[in-house]
Amino acid sequence: MQQSDNLSAVLFKKGDLRLVQTPIPSKPGNNEVLLATQSVGICGSDVHYWVEGRIGSYVVNEPIIMGHETSATVVEVGEGVQHLKPGDRVAIEPGVPCRKCNHCKVGKYNLCANIFFHATPPDNGTLTRYFKHAADFCFKLPDNVSFEEGALLEPLSVAVYACKRAGVTIGSNVLICGAGPIGLVSLLASKAFGASRVCITDINEKRLQTAKDLGADCILNVINIKNTNEIVDCVKQCFGRSPDITIECSGAEASIKLAILATESGGCVQLVGMGPSEVTVPLLSACCREVDIRGIFRYRNSYPQALELVASGKVNVKPLITHRFTLEETLKAFETAKNGEGIKVMINCAKN
Repeated sequence: MQQSDNLSAVLFKKGDLRLVQTPIPSKPGNNEVLLATQSVGICGSDVHYWVEGRIGSYVVNEPIIMGHETSATVVEVGEGVQHLKPGDRVAIEPGVPCRKCNHCKVGKYNLCANIFFHATPPDNGTLTRYFKHAADFCFKLPDNVSFEEGALLEPLSVAVYACKRAGVTIGSNVLICGAGPIGLVSLLASKAFGASRVCITDINEKRLQTAKDLGADCILNVINIKNTNEIVDCVKQCFGRSPDITIECSGAEASIKLAILATESGGCVQLVGMGPSEVTVPLLSACCREVDIRGIFRYRNSYPQALELVASGKVNVKPLITHRFTLEETLKAFETAKNGEGIKVMINCAKN
């Protein structure tokens, strides 16, 4: 491959994101493919690493390439790769586990302690012209699925996994706390899983209106409701009773408290949002009412389902994309995402 341009968005340290040339990857090895990046969505975690330099125990101690919500074109395949060929359009599941530990062997590969995950320190990401990836974590896109939709399979996979963990099914009444990108894809996934009614809360009226446009049965702006019990009453009015399942996508302590108090006895609170490491919540209420509180970490075995939902037309993620930039405009794209000017900011990495 005669290429010299591998422009990459590299985070050197907190607040220091630069566009620089990085080495072109070497030939793909066994079960690897060399990929030309097409579309990359900016995730809240990307912005957080840029602004804060860390998320929990993951700290930017050395330069890393950003980006993990990705679609690409296969440039070259390594030995043993049979399901892909040069020119294929693919979506990238960004986490590649060790395949050897107990978590991997029992199928819980997202919990692998040695997983390589793009743009999680110290692992490089995909905001670059070319990168290598494990072939079995590349999913071929049908002709009717665009590169941008392929990139959005990553956040949609989070929502699919959350719905599976929470037990969303036909007839479920689902409360979603937070109308950011993950809350909105959770809305779409809940509907696709058969939820009969979905109510979504937030403090941003514009995002709530987007949720309404995407099919939310009820939207609730909680910015001026200071008493949690009043919000619980409002939620009950939306459903006519308490929701069976609450998917909490904000990570805010007040929102987690609402999720526990609002959920029907015997129901499930699914925690998705990442907030403070410690929060004060009404745990006794959950225990006495047998409300299950479940966490998720990323996703596992969800990409095929997410792809099927998009390819079949059951989920339309296109309205989530509000801003588009080129790789050369990455700094402007990150500023746009940080300022909360839209929902999903998409970067086109293909060289014009």
